[in-house]
Amino acid sequence: MKLAVLGAGSWGTALAIRFADRHQVTLWSRDINQAQEMQDLRANPRYLSDAVFPASLSVTGDLACAVQDAELVLIVTPMSGLRASLKALHNLNCKAAILWACKGLEAGTMLLPHQVAKEEMADAVPRGMLSGPSFAQEVAQGLPAAVTIAASDAQFARHTVKELNTSVLRLYASDDLIGVEIGAAVKNVIAIAAGVCDGLSLGLNARAALLTRGLAEMARFAAALGGKTETMMGLAGIGDLMLTATGDLSRNRRVGLLLAQGLNLDDILKNLGHVAEGVPTAREVLRQANELGIEMPITAAVCKMLFEHMPVQDILSELMGRSPKMESERN
Repeated sequence: MKLAVLGAGSWGTALAIRFADRHQVTLWSRDINQAQEMQDLRANPRYLSDAVFPASLSVTGDLACAVQDAELVLIVTPMSGLRASLKALHNLNCKAAILWACKGLEAGTMLLPHQVAKEEMADAVPRGMLSGPSFAQEVAQGLPAAVTIAASDAQFARHTVKELNTSVLRLYASDDLIGVEIGAAVKNVIAIAAGVCDGLSLGLNARAALLTRGLAEMARFAAALGGKTETMMGLAGIGDLMLTATGDLSRNRRVGLLLAQGLNLDDILKNLGHVAEGVPTAREVLRQANELGIEMPITAAVCKMLFEHMPVQDILSELMGRSPKMESERN
């Protein structure tokens, strides 16, 4: 296949490298100077300096050139860039199938990625999402990983998995696009909470409880929006949650660790060097949950830390002081 990967951050670069094992891949960067630098150096010194580009991977700053004759386009931008990317592809009359790896809800609209795509793409264009437990650095290094490709069209998901599967990046197909999108979004919020938990040295017991109840929030939210609860038990649910909430390479966990140290959110994000999707996503998830009448206390606590500057110890007391209930209760 001929693939175009839009977005030359760490994850876009890692996927481009990996899929170039089997396919002809063009990596597009909106920064023309960065694109030229990567093409000359055969590496991405800004985000993945140790990963060498294979011969079958080319780089360009020209979007039209990147998607010309492409059979599949992967949009690997922050969630804030998804709509603009889809508009640009539409303006270029691009006919390729599309996968996105954007995680979160759109700021201001609370829309999931597939809902944004529905507003910007023709219904006939095959589309879906790639998500799962995967740090870009390890994928670029060729270390084993497994992720999910989800689409409402199960046949498209199965076909794409068959085409893109590699010896080190194992792919699974899913027809639960909503569930996979929600797992990808909410796990980043829970990972911020896990970072705070670890930063305060609250212990392994506390972290286990936090992740378990965070998974329950993910499952409730998915079910309310039409996703499948069982998806939360898979790669895009518990798998991605475990990695993002406990792995040292996690940006969202890093945000929580720094919040626990008392650092200001603006300073944290300024010095992070990458986008932490859990920050804007937390607000949108909570807005949606409140509208649906879904109780998500961990998500609410993260929002209080991020946006209301509520002291962490007060939030902890509030969470631990909630009334006891049956574990199986929906709220």
